[in-house]
Order: sequence, then structure tokens, then C-alpha cells
Amino acid sequence: MQEALPYKAWPATTSGGGSASLESPLSHDDTSKNDTSVHRLVSENRVIVFGRPGCCMCHVVKRLLLGHGVNPTIFGVDDQDEAAVIDELSRVAGEEERPQFPVVFVGGKLFGGLEKVMAAHISGELVPILKKAGALWL
Repeated sequence: MQEALPYKAWPATTSGGGSASLESPLSHDDTSKNDTSVHRLVSENRVIVFGRPGCCMCHVVKRLLLGHGVNPTIFGVDDQDEAAVIDELSRVAGEEERPQFPVVFVGGKLFGGLEKVMAAHISGELVPILKKAGALWL
């Protein structure tokens, strides 16, 4: 019988549709490095979801995007790093209001959270937005 690995034991990747570890790209010591790292992650990925590991709402967003044929990059945020990441995300997004997890960026721009993704899906606007961003080509 195979033994299940705990979530924290999974290897972290930053390319494709994997999940990225917060510890390597972001450190609390250098603010300019934080800004460029988050900005770089957002600009390099057509669809990226920032969220907490094990969060059911993050899972719903991921499953919805996967169901449309999009392979989003998932960036898992640890509890101790949550405040710093939210600050960086609000700076990158240029929003006055602090974003809440899950935070979805499409085409390098803040798209929104679970409510925005679900509303766009229900209204039929999600697929054209994903196609325009280059995340879907069918």
C-alpha cells in the first residue's frame, strides 16, 4: 500500500501549473526584492492563483479553471507570510482595498477572487477573458 505525503512535503515548482513556495521567491528582509518577485510571478504567468494551502475556496477556483482547460500556477501562502504577501499583492495590483484569498491574476492584471471568477463563469465572460489573456486557445 502506498503512503500519502503530507501537503508540506510536496516539492515546490514555479513554472507551468505547479505550486510555488513562498519561502524562496519572497523574503521579509528586502522590500524591493519582494515587489519584483511578486511582480515577476504575476507577469510571467498567464493565470496565477495566490491562496492558502488547503483552502476550499482556492480549490474551487483551481478546479473551475482546470475544468475550462486552463492550467493555472498556484502559489501557496503560509500563515506566517500571509500579511506580507497581501501587502505585496495590493501594491502589484494597485488596489486601495486589500485583496483576500484566493487572489487571481489573469494576463498580468488582478482579476479578483472567488466571487469575481464565479460571476464571470456564470455570465459566460470567463472563457473570452481567458482566451484574450492567452491562457486558452481553443
